[in-house]
Amino acid sequence: MQAIIVTGGKQYSVAEGDTLFIEKLPQEAGDDVKFDEVLAIVDGENTKFGAPTVAGASVSAKVVKNGKGKKIRVFKYLPKKGYRKRQGHRQPYTKVEIGKISV
Repeated sequence: MQAIIVTGGKQYSVAEGDTLFIEKLPQEAGDDVKFDEVLAIVDGENTKFGAPTVAGASVSAKVVKNGKGKKIRVFKYLPKKGYRKRQGHRQPYTKVEIGKISV
């Protein structure tokens, strides 16, 4: 069984047992989280699409950990102006493990 969920402004295709990195959630490691915005559910030949979401469908997951991604360097430069600016950024994330997909 697979589902398409929305969290953090992004859509993810998930199946039971999957592990994925999503935008940071306010939960701590070990907490359970429930995603109610389910756009579609695919179960073999049985497929349900929502308009915009599937009524009564939800996906439960467990938070594995919160962390930060790799550092990226942002460098701004204007030639002949003496302007140089270096900045770093680490995007926070939440690693979740998908548990049960219920309709």
